[in-house]
Amino acid sequence: MRKILIIEDEIFIRDNLIELLEIEGFDAFGAENGQFGVNLAQEHRPDLILCDVMMPDLDGFGVLEILRDNPLTARIPFMFLTASADRKNLRRFREVGINDYVLKPFNVDHFLALVTARLEESTAR
Repeated sequence: MRKILIIEDEIFIRDNLIELLEIEGFDAFGAENGQFGVNLAQEHRPDLILCDVMMPDLDGFGVLEILRDNPLTARIPFMFLTASADRKNLRRFREVGINDYVLKPFNVDHFLALVTARLEESTAR
């Protein structure tokens, strides 16, 4: 079973994503902040990480930087969850090397298709 870590400070969103992914047959688990998410990623090495961009203390960019600097987590596919799709953010997403992003609120079918594509892409490597 593929493991997916959701790092999201809004409990309603995090719990809904976990439930949705579990219904689809994934082993989904969550972290309520960036530092806890980093710790879980290093401990469990999930197959995919979905991370909110805007969080207090350690934002998504900080999480990504820490994980990319660690050889154990550097190659885990990483997707941002964001409500902001302005050009500045989209350009920054490309610059930091994320695998994809999902705009909130999102269409469930589109979200699941992106998750599946990122997992398949990582398996093909």
